Amino acid sequence: MTRILYIHGLNSSPASTKARQLLGAMRRIGIAEQLYVPALHHHPRQAIAQLETLIGAAGSDPLVLVGSSLGGYYATYLAHRHDLKALLINPSVLPHQRFADCAELQTNYYTGETWQPTEEHRSALAELQVPWPQDPQRYQVWLQTADETLDYREAETAYRGCALRIQAGGDHGFQGFAARLPALFAFAGIDARLWRDIDFSDL
Repeated sequence: MTRILYIHGLNSSPASTKARQLLGAMRRIGIAEQLYVPALHHHPRQAIAQLETLIGAAGSDPLVLVGSSLGGYYATYLAHRHDLKALLINPSVLPHQRFADCAELQTNYYTGETWQPTEEHRSALAELQVPWPQDPQRYQVWLQTADETLDYREAETAYRGCALRIQAGGDHGFQGFAARLPALFAFAGIDARLWRDIDFSDL
């Protein structure tokens, strides 16, 4: 039984649009219990500890990581560490370098929680850097060129050894995600009989 671990981005939550769409799709095909969508702590070390616990909980079941933005950076680290498949959506590249210029108070878009970035946040992110993957069978990277938060070309370069799917336009939230869920399920190895005749674009 294949499980999916969805990893949200910075200042996001399980209430994000993509997380809700993925959960809605998996409910529609009757496998919602195979999805993990944790609410991650803002500190990288605590977030990784949460994710490691869920990876352990999957046991011997196949597990596929789906990471958005900073979640894509986390997914890259965890896929490298545990030899897992990962689908990365507008992933953050070297976020510890961006944190150097991000000293203002942060607010979670969904929970309203506020927190202050510190040098410890930056160093913890730096510790998670691994060699850029070179396996198009294990890694898919979905990018939209009009991402207003991250320059898609950075990810295009970093993940050039992976299966890149670059779409013109869009935004950082990745427009049209629901319609592309069949491609996610195919990558994850979910039985096609469950989803091949379903249009998820209304989610």
